[in-house]
Amino acid sequence: MATAKILCISGGGGGGSQQSGGGGAGGYQYDASFVVTAQAYSVTVGAGGAGAASTTVRGSNGANSVFSTITATGGGGGGSRTTQQTGADGGSGGGAGFGTATAGGTGSQGSNGGTNGAQDFGSGGGGATSAGTGSAGSANGVGGNGTANSITGSSVTRAGGGGGSSYTNSNVNGGAGGTGGGGAGGNGGTGGSGETAGTAGTANTGGGGGGSPGFPSTVAGADGGSGIVIVAYTTAEFTHTGGNSTGTNGSETWVSFTASGTLTLTAASAVLNIPDARVFFM
Repeated sequence: MATAKILCISGGGGGGSQQSGGGGAGGYQYDASFVVTAQAYSVTVGAGGAGAASTTVRGSNGANSVFSTITATGGGGGGSRTTQQTGADGGSGGGAGFGTATAGGTGSQGSNGGTNGAQDFGSGGGGATSAGTGSAGSANGVGGNGTANSITGSSVTRAGGGGGSSYTNSNVNGGAGGTGGGGAGGNGGTGGSGETAGTAGTANTGGGGGGSPGFPSTVAGADGGSGIVIVAYTTAEFTHTGGNSTGTNGSETWVSFTASGTLTLTAASAVLNIPDARVFFM
């Protein structure tokens, strides 16, 4: 029975708008002994969720990533200012927006978004390893941290949550994004001067987008980062076609998908096609 390692991360959630929460990281799924056979596998890489376009909606959830029977659920969008202040549920939960004790979203394959502790500030989105933090005093919440994985031979951290952002006139820095591609929240500036937008989650990490201060000019929250799917199989057992990059790690070949496609595994014996060896004696 042949097995492979599968890392499947969905798109991160988009950040909220104005006194808003950061997007939750994409769902994180890792199976170190997934049974594979010689066949074609459809691979879906989820896009990051869009940041909230106004203060009346949350950031959008990220899209799912899929390999065979493994599905990573999109990260939850961050809460906003006017309505939809709670963070959305998702792979990791979105951070809460405006309001004291407003709840963050629940993470089904990662951590929860932060619950707000201060009226005019935003909370961090959840990461694969740790929850986003709530706002406190005059500080925005930070995104939860992602998870490190060495499927390609090098340790890479992915699926960090986005940071929260406050309102204009506060001149308070946005919350930092979580390690693993989480985007930072924006800075409200003073009277609209010096306002900065939230930062998008890093592409192909599933990082959540940072919240936006949302006034007077930077209305939209930042987008979540797209996901990724990586497969590592035993080199002696298969060859493959498909993927956006490939390499080796010891006895394994890894194949990375940064966009949707097809992985076709072919048994190594079929490629060799060695005929029978027969010896005749006279």
